Amino acid sequence: MNPIFERLTQKEATLAVIGLGYVGLPIALEFAKKIKVIGFDINEGRIKLMQLQIDPSNELKKEAFDGSDIQFTSNIEDLKSANFYIVAVPTPVDVHNVPNLVPVVSASETIGKVIKPGDYVVYESTVYPGCTEDDCIPIIEKISGLEFKKDFHVGYSPERINPGDTERTIRTIIKIVSGSSNDVLDQIAKVYELVVDAGVYKAQSIKVAEAAKVIENTQRDLNIALMNELSKIFNLMEINTYDVLEAAGTKWNFLKFFPGLVGGHCIGVDPYYLTYKSEALGYKSEVILSGRRINNSMSKYIASHVVKELSKKDKILKETKVLILGATFKENVSDIRNSKIIDLYNTLKSFSLNVDIIDPHASSDEMLHEYNVTLNQKLNAPYDTVILAVNHHEYSHFSETQINELLTESGLFVDIKGVYRNQLKSIKYWSL
Repeated sequence: MNPIFERLTQKEATLAVIGLGYVGLPIALEFAKKIKVIGFDINEGRIKLMQLQIDPSNELKKEAFDGSDIQFTSNIEDLKSANFYIVAVPTPVDVHNVPNLVPVVSASETIGKVIKPGDYVVYESTVYPGCTEDDCIPIIEKISGLEFKKDFHVGYSPERINPGDTERTIRTIIKIVSGSSNDVLDQIAKVYELVVDAGVYKAQSIKVAEAAKVIENTQRDLNIALMNELSKIFNLMEINTYDVLEAAGTKWNFLKFFPGLVGGHCIGVDPYYLTYKSEALGYKSEVILSGRRINNSMSKYIASHVVKELSKKDKILKETKVLILGATFKENVSDIRNSKIIDLYNTLKSFSLNVDIIDPHASSDEMLHEYNVTLNQKLNAPYDTVILAVNHHEYSHFSETQINELLTESGLFVDIKGVYRNQLKSIKYWSL
């Protein structure tokens, strides 16, 4: 039998992507321009939208579906015709910050029901080192009755998609690939080279590839935690943090990170996968978890500053109004998963403040379902405090007059990202 790469490129074999979220759908469509693809997701509503060339995540335009040899389905029977499976399901944490492997376990069970001798499975979901081999492969073996390495082959290739980024795409970001043997690795690398112009990096093992992924966001999380701690210190000194970072950034080797709220499904989640595994092995992380505590404290820190400023003006808190601009976890995306803006909203509400929240990108239905929070459809100005929480492009070009119109006479403008630093002359201003 020909190698899997040749069979795929000659359309004698089919590639399946399991999980069609912000990671799975883009890579499925890229492959579908070169080979036969099955796009599988358990959410029938999402499948119906994709069949109409609509991205449920609002990341891709309709043209992205053009020229694609792809079948969208939620029927597990359709997966039986696939030979190369890519798993791109989410890997969140629970309320106790313990890895929730239910989606990746479920995907492994699904594969176990359809896999055949000679097939390949590649996991892209973020996991702790060892998860693919210790947790996922045994599930496939048990359900399928097949033997790993003898009957089927496995690899790991961590996703590196940056939501909302139109420059750094699948094609332009180097792809880490790994495999259960050198021959398997070579085949997996060739398959991904079909859609990754930047090329692939062959990791020494599946565990190395898993570890590389999980530390990418852990490193970023720690750097942001340092900036957040510095912002607390500089605020006590009455120094603007962004002014300090701009000055320090003139040195060639100064790393340009900035303070802010750290949410989403990557940076605020991935470190817990590493610390969970390290604790299982007997080592309790100090630096990583310290960074997580600092970043998780920022919503409360911002809310406390707002309340303190309102109290200075002898405001009756239950009679004050606060507006939050933005609800998604980052700018110019619709994704609200693990958004720390919700923590900010709930903390402000806990002080009996009247809080409105608006966002041109977030879904009102999703906000209500996920957080029981209602997005305001219209402004109720003036507000005692306006918080620019998410730097959507709609919020980045306000004039001083427009901001003034949102505020009461002595109102406070809180600019978490420092977008309007040194631009406002007549408005009380504060940023991290």
